[in-house]
Amino acid sequence: MTMQRRDVLKIMTAASFAGLYGGEASAQPGRRRPRVRTESVWRVFEEPHLSEIAFPLGGIGTGCVSVGGRGELRDWEIFNRPNKRSTLENTCFSLWFQQDGEESRAMILESRLSPPFRGGFGLSRDSMPGMPRFASAQFLGSYPFARVEFVDDEVPLDVSLECFNPMIPGNPEDSGIPAAIFYWQIENKAKKPVTLTVMGSLQNVIGKDKRGGGVNEYVDEGAFRGIRMTNVKLDHRDENWGSMALVTTAESVTYAARWDRGGWFDAQSLFWNDFSEDGLLEPLPKSDPSPDGQHDTASLGARLRLAPGERASVPFFITWRFPNRVNYWNSEKELKEKDGSDPFVGNHYATRFTSAWNAAEYTVKNLERLEDETRLFHEALFSSSLPPEALDAISSQMSIIRTQTCFRDHNGNFFAFEGTHDTGGCCPLNCTHVWNYEQALAHLFPSLERTMRVVDFNVNTSGVGRMAFRTLLPLGKAFWWFGPAADGQMGTVVKLYREWKLSGDMDFLKKVWPNAKKALEFAWTEWDPEKSGVMTERQHNTYDIEFYGPNPMMGAIYLCALRAGEEMARALGDDASADEYRAVYDKGSKTLDEKTWNGEYYIQVYDPDQHTKYQLGDGCLSDQLLGQWMSHVAGLGYHLPEDRVKSAIHAVYQYNFKETLSHHYNPQRIYALGDEGGLLLCSWPRGNRPALPFVYSDEVWTGIEYQVAAHLIYEGFVEEGMNVVKAVRNRYDGERRNPWNEVECGHHYARAMASWSVLLALSGFEFDAPARAIGFQPRVKKPNFTCFWSAGPGWGVYEQALNGRRLQGEIKVHYGQAELVRFTLPAPGDAIRRQRIEAKVFAGENELPVRAAALEGERGVVELETPLLIPRGESVTVVLTA
Repeated sequence: MTMQRRDVLKIMTAASFAGLYGGEASAQPGRRRPRVRTESVWRVFEEPHLSEIAFPLGGIGTGCVSVGGRGELRDWEIFNRPNKRSTLENTCFSLWFQQDGEESRAMILESRLSPPFRGGFGLSRDSMPGMPRFASAQFLGSYPFARVEFVDDEVPLDVSLECFNPMIPGNPEDSGIPAAIFYWQIENKAKKPVTLTVMGSLQNVIGKDKRGGGVNEYVDEGAFRGIRMTNVKLDHRDENWGSMALVTTAESVTYAARWDRGGWFDAQSLFWNDFSEDGLLEPLPKSDPSPDGQHDTASLGARLRLAPGERASVPFFITWRFPNRVNYWNSEKELKEKDGSDPFVGNHYATRFTSAWNAAEYTVKNLERLEDETRLFHEALFSSSLPPEALDAISSQMSIIRTQTCFRDHNGNFFAFEGTHDTGGCCPLNCTHVWNYEQALAHLFPSLERTMRVVDFNVNTSGVGRMAFRTLLPLGKAFWWFGPAADGQMGTVVKLYREWKLSGDMDFLKKVWPNAKKALEFAWTEWDPEKSGVMTERQHNTYDIEFYGPNPMMGAIYLCALRAGEEMARALGDDASADEYRAVYDKGSKTLDEKTWNGEYYIQVYDPDQHTKYQLGDGCLSDQLLGQWMSHVAGLGYHLPEDRVKSAIHAVYQYNFKETLSHHYNPQRIYALGDEGGLLLCSWPRGNRPALPFVYSDEVWTGIEYQVAAHLIYEGFVEEGMNVVKAVRNRYDGERRNPWNEVECGHHYARAMASWSVLLALSGFEFDAPARAIGFQPRVKKPNFTCFWSAGPGWGVYEQALNGRRLQGEIKVHYGQAELVRFTLPAPGDAIRRQRIEAKVFAGENELPVRAAALEGERGVVELETPLLIPRGESVTVVLTA
């Protein structure tokens, strides 16, 4: 209902809401989600570890707005470009309250600003820094959820903020809603009733620097109500044209479509005076268009009355739609429109929602389901028996998918920069060698990852097999001019194999295989003309330089691509190609090992007189077994002797991991320094460091740290791997750096999504959709183990209990489905000692016929007589006994 000034008001007991973690459509006294404070679920930050926090809220390809450590709204990146350190003038949440018989108070719903206070004219007034705020705050992060708890002894209310955006693996559409959802949770701690208003204020910045023409309108849809923001001045084709909305499901509201437009301090003064008096605003249902050079602010408040001890949750939603993404990052003239303007790229989310108001309508209508399914994912992930630092790394960096690093064009294809500058994308687009490291999108939203493979092979691969390692938009208009990247091209073949195994989609594989075959065999033209199985010619790579001669990084990833090609060719009935790939692979595996093994790790063999700069030589490269790590993730086995692989990856840890960098010399880019720990890209423990080694060699990159950490865990060095993970997350502590923004060449750097492989390594998860096979080999030594799993058809939880001679593993499907016939689980110790195993498999209480059960090393392998389709909400239990 519309709340009129000074009228006799019907004050609701609590606002309508669907609370975090589920709940009823209407709040009831005492109905509030318990505060989960377990270390493994929430990472907790307090001053001084709040200043750098910016927790992104937004969908896949929609851009985002971030919540800061004090509860402030910052980094408004909803306008098709990055926008770091940005704020919107007057945009915040605020609170007015009054105990019966006491004086009222008004304050901004943030904690106080912390020094230093810089500026020759004082602090910027945009965020109203001179208004009262809470004494302190505590920030709790557990992506995709965040919580801010406010503390002030002078406030008789317990106030906290919970916020999220729907994130549902396997459902990119509902994980791509342009919305930020806020729940203000309030409890009356006083002995008297309290009347209060929670107010949201949002500036209509449609047009960005092209100020003027903004229109704000209060609209009541029945199920929700709020401020609809549009612009009547901009052309609908303008890059910055779009819409915004601020809505609530609270029934009792107060609002003003715009603040005063006077000069000096008029707007903030008049708003605060009006709000502070009684928590109500003079109602203005609609504004006229804002004058040229000006953006208007609108406010929407939810009104409550709480009895002593009573609790309530007040929901707010900020939504947006800016459909006109253009390619501003490429200068190639053949990409431009005829008039020289930037070409239209569009946004997939804008094809689903006609306006920001429409996005709000969809979100409110489907909120209970969206929230329940997001919570189901959150609970599944954080129920894992993994170290807290691992869960923190895994969850925090999957947020990259939903930042301005990534987007979907109007056709739904997924694209990504390597990272972002403050105001633009960095290193466009879909860089194949950087994307070798990413594992989060591939496992959480595999349908989107498959669009990248289609572009890689069917757009960016020439008739002779040369693959452009960057994508130009619009697709098909031009080809990236730079030469091919050896690691990127070979890695993309491996990623194709991974996508096929995770999805089982033979039509997808058939669609891209002809060009994938050309891309693999291009190695025999460009890098290995003798078909020796070892790259010897010029090899451009992810370090932005060229390696020459045999080296383990290019060698292992080439071997992995040959094995992946063999498996795919054989599945498609091309046995002749499969046999050829295998023959080259066998030669290469032996030769690479013989030529580059130094007795402890693998090195580069090259002519230093011919190639005087930017090589590796005798160095211990952290990336030396990148291809072997990719092989473990994809389930392709060892390409070099297992004992030497273990020795080499441990040498990487021994020589390259530093608990402190205080004595480390680095003239290159600085991503870690001083008393911080980190993994160097390379070291020369036996001397012979080149005068000018490959560029970046002295740097610390989180994506490579996660890759090495996961590989260490795969090889059994769990403690060492976790030490690397801990060092990364200690650097991103909220004071030094933002825990939800690991940087390399830009913010939210895509390589950091290698962190997902830490989960794969710790759980030993394998999935083979064509073979209907699933497997787990936990490397966390606990009798009882739980972990999240995800693949193309669905996702869920694996629970394992080991008791003497008996192991019971239950595979639960929480979303989608899984069709399985083969299970690989750890064998009980007695079974390994006795070299015999028995198996029983149950679907519910029904025992299923087992065709075979056998030991493979330390694992038990069980096959059913017929495949079992496990739908959502069901499970299968495998029992192994000696």
